[in-house]
Amino acid sequence: MMLRRRRFLSLAASAVALPTLAGVARSDTYPSRRVTMVVPFAPGALSDIIARVMAEGMSAALGQTIVIDNASGADGTIGSGRVAHAAPDGYTLVCANWNTSVTNPAIYKLDYDVVNDFEPVVLLPAAPMVLIAKKDNPAANLQEFIAWLKANPDKASFGTAGAGSPPDLLGRLLRQDTGTQFNLIAYRGAAPAMQDVIAGHIDAVFITIAAAQPQVRAGNVKAFGLTTHERIKIAPDIPTMDEAGLHGFYFALWAAIFAPRGTPKDIVDKLNAAAVGVLADAGVRQKLEAQGFEIPPRDQLTPAALGAYQKAEIEKWWPVVKAAGIKPD
Repeated sequence: MMLRRRRFLSLAASAVALPTLAGVARSDTYPSRRVTMVVPFAPGALSDIIARVMAEGMSAALGQTIVIDNASGADGTIGSGRVAHAAPDGYTLVCANWNTSVTNPAIYKLDYDVVNDFEPVVLLPAAPMVLIAKKDNPAANLQEFIAWLKANPDKASFGTAGAGSPPDLLGRLLRQDTGTQFNLIAYRGAAPAMQDVIAGHIDAVFITIAAAQPQVRAGNVKAFGLTTHERIKIAPDIPTMDEAGLHGFYFALWAAIFAPRGTPKDIVDKLNAAAVGVLADAGVRQKLEAQGFEIPPRDQLTPAALGAYQKAEIEKWWPVVKAAGIKPD
């Protein structure tokens, strides 16, 4: 009887230990099923383009499919919220961007924290912006354009993609840094605003270089400066804002992968390694650079680097948003 009791207690102890051991096994064998990458914007958006490139390469590296789930709405807050509240098991990720991870908390009332409810995984390529103006503007360069704005206060108009969008905030920053005054006109996107610049209905807009470059080459608009630290391959003739005389005027519409807070470090590291491998591929790099994307240097591709960069961006842009009193459209 005593022998049977000892065997029973031994088996019971083993059974109690099984969930812990199973948990370790699941972590070690991750991923064992497909992974969902939420894109909180519509198909064709910059985050969506980047996410699909990354998902294809990371799927091959991880041995499991990464499916894209476009959950758009409220400037990315809906899809981001879903991931913030998802299980921290590595099977639900978000391909966030500058809006969702930096400025949205300063504009919207969120039921999640963009820093404390996510685990940084990896910084992804960024889309540089360029300041373009209608072709019949008398200015030949950025300094002359700023002088023209100062000579015509409140007469010029800049297009934006809505309150708090990158073109909107860059317009506000330009006014702040140059002491100029001009009107900001909201459109349903930067592309319609650019069309009105081409047509001469408004004076200027900040827009991604990939969208603007065909119009610049065709002579339909003037390009006064890139918001990058260095010139880029697809537009070697366009100076940076710094080169053009406006020092420290930097911005990039970046994307990044985040996981829910509490996702195990070994899973985050495995996802990071897969993403870094994709961004190191020569074919992928050529494809992204041909579309005007800037790929971060290797030392900026760690989870810690992404976390630090996000916090620095928040410190830079929240005062601009708060000072402008921007509210949701």
